[in-house]
Amino acid sequence: MTCTKTTIIEKISEEIEQSPSDAKNTVEELLEIIKTTLASGEDVMVSGFGKFCVNEKAPRKGRNPATGRSMVLGKRRVVTFKCAGGLKDQLNIFDTKN
Repeated sequence: MTCTKTTIIEKISEEIEQSPSDAKNTVEELLEIIKTTLASGEDVMVSGFGKFCVNEKAPRKGRNPATGRSMVLGKRRVVTFKCAGGLKDQLNIFDTKN
């Protein structure tokens, strides 16, 4: 099951007894802050959750799958996520390999 933005808004609205429209505004503002920060090249760290990191990818060789022609793909920035240790432990609580 996927947790959507709508689900998050509903849960926030219920948990802190906030109107759905206020909860939506809060979530939208939070996401806008995260997007703006990442777009400026800065990382975003949420304590106890993880860190969104902006990484530079160098130009690389590629090929067009439709034509098979080789091409150079330009440099780009990508966002990666590194999970916080506490969250990683929660995710692996059911691991029975020991």
